Amino acid sequence: MPITGRQLPLLAGAASLLIAPFLFIGGPDWASGPLLKSAWNLGHILLFALLTLAVRPWRWLSGWRLWLGVTAVLLAVGIGIELIQSGQNRDVDGQDLLRNLIGSWLIIAWRPMLMPRTRASACQGLIAATATLLLCFELGTTGIVAARQWQIHHQLPLLYDFSHQNPEPFWTGSPAVSANHSVNHPHSLKIDLGTGTYSGVSLNNLPADWRGFERLTITLFNPSAEPLALTLRINDVAHDRSDHAYNDRYNTRLALGPGFNTFTRNLADIENAPNGRFMDMSQIRRMGLFAVRLPEPRTVYLSDLRLD
Repeated sequence: MPITGRQLPLLAGAASLLIAPFLFIGGPDWASGPLLKSAWNLGHILLFALLTLAVRPWRWLSGWRLWLGVTAVLLAVGIGIELIQSGQNRDVDGQDLLRNLIGSWLIIAWRPMLMPRTRASACQGLIAATATLLLCFELGTTGIVAARQWQIHHQLPLLYDFSHQNPEPFWTGSPAVSANHSVNHPHSLKIDLGTGTYSGVSLNNLPADWRGFERLTITLFNPSAEPLALTLRINDVAHDRSDHAYNDRYNTRLALGPGFNTFTRNLADIENAPNGRFMDMSQIRRMGLFAVRLPEPRTVYLSDLRLD
């Protein structure tokens, strides 16, 4: 039986009530991967499209007043939601405000285009096309993330693809692409180390499943004549969702002499590193490389990072 005009707002309202709690409970956390976070964000568009269908603001407003009124209300509601989420230790994302608006704008823009016996104007068509382009941009962003994650999953045995021109989607700590001191790769990563308590980088977006491999190999170049001590830390998803205890992850010291330094670590040692449990080698989440309390700033180059 086809859905009637009276049933649609009721169904949209019921669906909104089912979806709305997930703004505050469940969903991705700090340990979740980029694709889940990106896909989850699209829920804002769906929720506010359904809410617009349920409330039907065109019953009271029309023309520019409809657009201005809905936009103002959604901005106020969206800011309130973000403030509540920040109090629940959830990530605050200003882009969510735009996603809320896109969901509502889509309904308002396309309603005149789809109404029977109504001829939409060229201006209304342009507005509908603009709203659709905004939706396509959000969908495209998630598609790009999906393609990147597929590439990461299939790049093993490399843990990082040194052909990337922008390391930002993969690393924190601001490593820079460099043409110097690369090993069988187009580039290396230049890592500037400061004098803070901890200074370094973290690979947060990497292949998670290390099963089937035996060793981790990392090659670093120290351009100084002075030795340099670094710490390598590795943890799985379970560690991210715990209290981050030092003995719940893998930690090892890397002593760099001048020039190239290649280190090999057995994955069995990494698996057995957490106290009282085994590291989940199918869910490796982060790899950090850092120095502790350096007396002066130093630079090191990451030239190779792979499993064997």
